[in-house]
Amino acid sequence: MAEPFIVTDTGLRVFAPAKINLYLLIAGKRPDGFHEIDTLMSKIDWYDELLFEPAGGQGIELICSGPHWAPDGPDNLVYRACAALLAHAGHSVGLRVTLTKNIPAGTGLGSASSDAAAALLGLNRFARLNQPPEVLHTIAAQLGSDIAFFLYGPAAICTGRGEKLSPVEQHFTFDALVLTPNISVSTISVYRNYVHDPDAYRRWAGQIKPLLRKKSIDSVAEICANMLEQSCFSLHGELAELKSQCQAFCGRKVCLSGSGSAMYILNPDRQQMPRLQRWLKQTYNCDSRFVTYNRW
Repeated sequence: MAEPFIVTDTGLRVFAPAKINLYLLIAGKRPDGFHEIDTLMSKIDWYDELLFEPAGGQGIELICSGPHWAPDGPDNLVYRACAALLAHAGHSVGLRVTLTKNIPAGTGLGSASSDAAAALLGLNRFARLNQPPEVLHTIAAQLGSDIAFFLYGPAAICTGRGEKLSPVEQHFTFDALVLTPNISVSTISVYRNYVHDPDAYRRWAGQIKPLLRKKSIDSVAEICANMLEQSCFSLHGELAELKSQCQAFCGRKVCLSGSGSAMYILNPDRQQMPRLQRWLKQTYNCDSRFVTYNRW
């Protein structure tokens, strides 16, 4: 897909890509109660979709459809992003937004955050609000830690709560098989359950930082470091079993994305994939999807 926007007969269609974490480190807990993270995120070519259309009267109407559930109304980040942007711009409009959820929530793929970023970008264009990128970034950071990442791309090192971005300038291409078990993981619960290991942080950072300085992103990704994995797996032991058995079956590293439950195999053997996907479905009722990096 060349760009995130398509003008339709009735409005504007916006694509909201998922992401995977190519590494995720936790430096410790901040005074504000959040965790200080250091992660490399990359968008992938799997999308939720938002359709912006005019509606009679004033206000925001949010319709959620698609194979996966999402809340209607103010509980949805799409609604809140649209409301915040309109309020900042001092603009009122009759707006209907249809969100098609193709990416399951609670998987560590960032779909809700991506939806919110797509809402900011799409509404800014659809309603001709002409708000600069720094305004969208500020609103995104107020709404959630990962949202600002999806305003840019395709890959960035994210620090702080996730809102501080350092774009990755070198072009890193990859294929991946993304595993999506039928398990929704609460990010809040994973962070609450997390026990910090400063030695592990120093060990992982000691491996990753020199490679980043050499711009060796492929070597960084192959390390498969995610300091939230132990917390996630202690809450959902079935995910630990799935990872272990999948690695034994295919002989490749299986990496957890974000706080889980989705995992991925980077640059898998394409000839082996159909057999692996059948085994995942038959043994664990686990769906899987072949993806590549997203270009924007």
